[in-house]
Amino acid sequence: MKYNTLIFDLDGTLIDTLEDLKNSVNYALGKMGYPPRTLDEIRCFVGNGVARLVKLSVPAGTSEEDTGKCLAIFKEHYKAHCAVKTAPYDGIIPMLDEAKKKGLKTAVVTNKMEEAAAEIVKGFFGERIDVIIGQRDSLAPKPAPDGVLKAIETLGAEKADCIYIGDSDVDCLTARNSGLPVIGCTWGFRGREVLEREKADFIIDTPREIFGCIC
Repeated sequence: MKYNTLIFDLDGTLIDTLEDLKNSVNYALGKMGYPPRTLDEIRCFVGNGVARLVKLSVPAGTSEEDTGKCLAIFKEHYKAHCAVKTAPYDGIIPMLDEAKKKGLKTAVVTNKMEEAAAEIVKGFFGERIDVIIGQRDSLAPKPAPDGVLKAIETLGAEKADCIYIGDSDVDCLTARNSGLPVIGCTWGFRGREVLEREKADFIIDTPREIFGCIC
């Protein structure tokens, strides 16, 4: 195979997290006396980490102090409710099982808080994912390459053997910044039009199609 290491985004790529993210955002907004956000609004806001998600969700003109308070409420609520409605997309688990049978290395690199990311990944995928890199103070968030490069180092992989899989413009830019080719997933939060605009190297409609891109 041309690539033996798969580095995945999480939200919108392996799992559908929108409902739980929306519910935690709206819980925090409600506690602050702010109006709620719709699912489509949350879909547009995700991708650059939870601080950015909350900053976009609070009303325009909200102070940094109050935005910080809202973020803290969100984090506490989401930590306890991050897997209520969240679930893997169809075909993800069979794809990961096949990847393991083929001896491929796997990692998740996400802007999600690492504790929540680890809980979700381990809960849904068990040992199918070798390395989980989430939001850490020591790493710049995507689209910076820090998390991807850390995953490659932790896996003991060669960059030339790696390919990145994601669903958004942020993911395409992350892959580009990391020096990796990118597979764009149309089933996620952004869709084919965004992936085409961002010039993803491959665009796929089902998880199984990953294997046709790495041969």
